[in-house]
Amino acid sequence: MNARVTQLRVRRGKSQEFLDALESTLPLLRKQAGFRALIALRTAPDPTMEVMVISVWDSLDDLKGSEKNLFLTQVLSRLIPHCEGFPTIREHEVLVGEFAAD
Repeated sequence: MNARVTQLRVRRGKSQEFLDALESTLPLLRKQAGFRALIALRTAPDPTMEVMVISVWDSLDDLKGSEKNLFLTQVLSRLIPHCEGFPTIREHEVLVGEFAAD
C-alpha cells in the first residue's frame, strides 16, 4: 500500500468552507482505482488550522494514476481557494496498515 500525505494551512475563517470542499471530493475519490481510505487531521480550529490529508492506495501505480487522470488536480482546485499558499504533497509507502471492515 501507498499513501499521499498532503499538508495545508487553512485561511482564517475558512475552516467550514474547506471542510465542505474536502467532503465534496469524496464521490470522486470513491471512483478512483485502488483507493482504500481517506483520513483528514487538524492541529487546531480557526484561526490557525493546519490540516494533514492522508489518502491510502492499493499500490503506487494506483496513486500515480490519480495524478494522471486529473483527479488530484480537481481536488486541489477545490481546496486551494480556502488555503494559504500551496500544499506540501508527499508520497509514502505504508509499512503497517489495518482497516476495519464496515
